[in-house]
Amino acid sequence: MSEYRLEHDSLGEVQVPADAYYGVQTQRAMENFHITGITMSHYPRLIEALAYVKHAASEANASLGLLDEEKHRAIARACEEIINGKLHDQFVVDIVQGGAGTSANMAANEIICNRALEFLGHEKGQYEYLHPLNDVNMSQSTNDVYPSALNIAVILELRELIDAMKYVQKAFARKGDEFVDILKMGRTQLQDAVPMTLGQEFHAWAVMIGEDVQRVDEAEDLVYEINMGATAIGTGLNAHPDYARTVTEKLVELTTLNLKQSPNLVEATQDTGVYVQLSGVLKRVAVKLSKICNDLRLLSSGPRCGLNEINLPPMQPGSSIMPGKVNPVIPEVVNQVAFAVIGNDVTVAMASEAGQLELNVMEPVIAYSVFQSVNMLRRACMTLANKCVLGITANPERCRELVENSIGLVTALNPFIGYEKAAEIAKEAMKTGGSVYQIVLDKGYLSQEELDDILKPENMVKPRYYK
Repeated sequence: MSEYRLEHDSLGEVQVPADAYYGVQTQRAMENFHITGITMSHYPRLIEALAYVKHAASEANASLGLLDEEKHRAIARACEEIINGKLHDQFVVDIVQGGAGTSANMAANEIICNRALEFLGHEKGQYEYLHPLNDVNMSQSTNDVYPSALNIAVILELRELIDAMKYVQKAFARKGDEFVDILKMGRTQLQDAVPMTLGQEFHAWAVMIGEDVQRVDEAEDLVYEINMGATAIGTGLNAHPDYARTVTEKLVELTTLNLKQSPNLVEATQDTGVYVQLSGVLKRVAVKLSKICNDLRLLSSGPRCGLNEINLPPMQPGSSIMPGKVNPVIPEVVNQVAFAVIGNDVTVAMASEAGQLELNVMEPVIAYSVFQSVNMLRRACMTLANKCVLGITANPERCRELVENSIGLVTALNPFIGYEKAAEIAKEAMKTGGSVYQIVLDKGYLSQEELDDILKPENMVKPRYYK
């Protein structure tokens, strides 16, 4: 057998590996786009989504009498294989590509076509029997295929991100329950503030993440609107009058997603505002996760010369020169994920702004940035929960020691001894370095029994009535 087969397009002939399911346009794209080194095959959801779109288009064209039934069955069968995970290695084009996603669309057309040709009893490249453009791409343009597939893929990815966010949220809530009785000093501006419980601190982080689960849910709702049937610019040129409605219905049936046809296909084909919104929400998630990880690093600092209120699970030796040093590597890596997501948000904003007239050709870098953000955040959430949060332990004695020695303790005592006495104690503690707790006892302002009652965790976690 020959090592190559010859295929041609409007620019001429190109050698394609004989055993490849992709064709001439994919071969050209491979040669043109050496950008990220990351191919479409790294994004299985996008490949599945493209197959769903091609499957639905084939169904719609067949039902409208535009596509031969035998061809339709072969195309549908090839799409089903791809949806089930086969032939993904054939999607060899770099994820960032010129042409508004044309190379991605053509890769799908060619791979589906050549697999369908085999089902029809023909060789790869025998396009006289089934054509990647005339048949597989019938009634379509890259400009409605790629954005619609991108939306479907993002919905599927977001569902996994939401699951991961809920998982880490529950991990923090579980630790909040575990630490509910551990009194510690709260801090504002890195200075002693007022007492709280370690449980309150962890529960607050759980709530922060839970709020962002809702925000991601809301952003996801916007992604369900697709522009299938728009063809080139939204006018539906070269498509049957009933095609847009029919293909959307078929996509809903195939994906079981509540996809909706955009009310204005011209607008939908050029407007990528949904991704600006979504990327902004992903940035919000990243910022809040990073803030929480900063707190974990601070609270675990030490162990002898820092706060040392909590212990992060030791994951690996921390230094090549300092024996015994263990670093907070999991919060650190989540911080770095957050920085990347924030950078991706800038990319999405610039790429969305760069759209001109009836099409935004920058959608591939939008796709790359959003996929990267979603996937990194999902993995970061799971890593943070499993390798850090669930293994955190507390140092109750250290927490209590810091409360009793903190000047901030006088704020909690203020309702019981009055502002003047509290200020006096604070001043003396600052001057002598003495413990607020002990100074109050020494001056006889409160008994040890009274002090301990005031500082009970259950009396610190909610407003209290003072007589």
